[in-house]
Amino acid sequence: MLATRARIGGIEAAAVGARLGIAPAFVASHLAAPKSRWILVTGHRRESFGPGFENLCRGIRQLVEAHPDLGVVYPVHLNPQVQEPVRRLLGGHPRIALAAPAAYEDFVWLMDRCAFVLTDSGGVQEEAPSLGKPVLVMRENTERTEGLAAGTSELVGTDPTRIVTAASRLLADPAEYARRAQLRNPYGDGNAAAKIARVMEAAL
Repeated sequence: MLATRARIGGIEAAAVGARLGIAPAFVASHLAAPKSRWILVTGHRRESFGPGFENLCRGIRQLVEAHPDLGVVYPVHLNPQVQEPVRRLLGGHPRIALAAPAAYEDFVWLMDRCAFVLTDSGGVQEEAPSLGKPVLVMRENTERTEGLAAGTSELVGTDPTRIVTAASRLLADPAEYARRAQLRNPYGDGNAAAKIARVMEAAL
């Protein structure tokens, strides 16, 4: 049974990797390896263009260099002001996969299997906790304050030191990671569709 699940997982990882243009070597060492550690990164906000994006890229690279087993999957936004610093500062590293923008289904697959998420996306702050994934928010403030209050997300800004410190805490402290992963998502339990269907059925 475990061998079958591993084989199926490997096939899924290969398919996702092919769609996103991720190198087969990275797929084998991280996406398809059940015990590997890798994080999912997204970044696109205009407020970080320029020095902010350069700093967050430096933080990601420093994090990978500080943890020799760690991988990063970063579906890179098509905006040239994102593409240029990301590819200049993160490109060419064997444990950083700069992927094509992911369709929603593939992105959920990545969220479900990563260790945690580094992002500046509002939607990801709401969705990742439903999959038990802590979120580090690469912004100085967020309109999703419920996540901050619940502890499902943490503001780290674009400062490399803050990014590395917060991410390293999750990587080095299993108890803290487990605590954060088990927190209740303040944005819902993922069962809204079923609840709506029951209400509609009762009303018909």
